[in-house]
Amino acid sequence: MPSRRTWWITGGAVAVVAAAAIGGPLVYAALEGDAPPAPTVQVQPEDAELTPDTDGTWTVTDASTAGYRVDEVLNGADVTVAGTTDQVTGTVVVTGGDLADADVTVDVASITTDSDRRDGYFRDNVMDVAAHPTATFSVTEVADLPELTGTPVTVPVTGELTLAGVTQQVQAEVSVVRTAEGIDVSGSVPVTFTDFGIEPPDLGFVRVEDQGAVEFLLHLTL
Repeated sequence: MPSRRTWWITGGAVAVVAAAAIGGPLVYAALEGDAPPAPTVQVQPEDAELTPDTDGTWTVTDASTAGYRVDEVLNGADVTVAGTTDQVTGTVVVTGGDLADADVTVDVASITTDSDRRDGYFRDNVMDVAAHPTATFSVTEVADLPELTGTPVTVPVTGELTLAGVTQQVQAEVSVVRTAEGIDVSGSVPVTFTDFGIEPPDLGFVRVEDQGAVEFLLHLTL
């Protein structure tokens, strides 16, 4: 078994909603309402001609996305914030129906929300993209994949998530489905930010919860 396998990753996994005391509230001035639902795999039509085999080396396509989701209290109101990017690359190897190896990377600097000011703070002050331009998830145990069909199945995954240069072991369940183009994978990884040395902002007008999630949707093709 390979000593280190990277399957899916995300680049954010933090809610960066802080600013300096002067002008801090401006970061949130344009924010109204909650973020859209997390992206998930879809049930395929019954008459769909699905990819004939799951074994092989799969490539993460440019239609894939990854990012973060977190809850915050903004001026007394509960708000959900999500950041995402389509700058996701890598490969996934399936052998004998098992996840055998993978290497997937996300460009952290390209993660965006609905606020340019928040995104700038996220890149420079929280994730320090100059020093840590990417984030990764490394699978530490072989993932046993059930037979894949056009109906999503749930697969437990154990691995190491690296954010801002700090690595922690995490566990998650992902949804996997076979499609006409290949394989789709989606999931959400629970994250406690302080475990990665990241202090959630608490500036009075906004307080970010310490627990959030990394979320992703990968489209894989041979």
